[in-house]
Amino acid sequence: MPKSDSKAPSTRPGGVPASDTSAYVESYLKEASEIADRLDRDPIAKMVAVLLKLRQAGGRLFILGVGGGAGNATHAVNDFRKISDIEAYAPTDNVAELTARVNDDGWESSFSNWLKVSRLGPRDAVLVFSVGGGNLEKKISLNIVGALKLARQVQARILGIVGRDGGYTAQVADACVIVPTLNPETVTPHAEAFQAVVWHLIVSHPLLQANAMKWESIQEKSCRH
Repeated sequence: MPKSDSKAPSTRPGGVPASDTSAYVESYLKEASEIADRLDRDPIAKMVAVLLKLRQAGGRLFILGVGGGAGNATHAVNDFRKISDIEAYAPTDNVAELTARVNDDGWESSFSNWLKVSRLGPRDAVLVFSVGGGNLEKKISLNIVGALKLARQVQARILGIVGRDGGYTAQVADACVIVPTLNPETVTPHAEAFQAVVWHLIVSHPLLQANAMKWESIQEKSCRH
């Protein structure tokens, strides 16, 4: 018979017993609800204003993320392009170029060098999806830190949806949504989940939504008959 995992925790995040599945579900969803209530609305509204001006000026949006943030970046690029008519790109969508840059030049410069080739400029914006926002002192997500330093140099706008204290992103951003930390054991899942909540809010905002989403348009048509 297979040996049991003696290292398995007896409790889950928030002090919930590991054997009590329903209690953890309830605890997690309560956290999500409270985070939604506590989100600062002002930086979200400012992001909408910045992106509206960017679109009017013909600027581009470059979305940066690592791990779950990279996955979110791919999804968000689609939404900003298809729903909001904003020209958007993510460096992590080109695996060949990204891995070549990491292999040849190093991880720290991988995003900033990609942005240089993309000719990041003052009409453009960088949007960061990150749990910690990058930290120079602790040497965490230094590729994001380097990209933001470049953005400041060329006077591109900086936006962020991040967790914890916001890190370097919050320090330099024009608008930064910080996902509140309620439980140190669930910082990452909530931060990455609320990145999706906030960007979907933004692309569906009446000031930015340029094209109907498929199911909403079908529902609208069906309601007319």
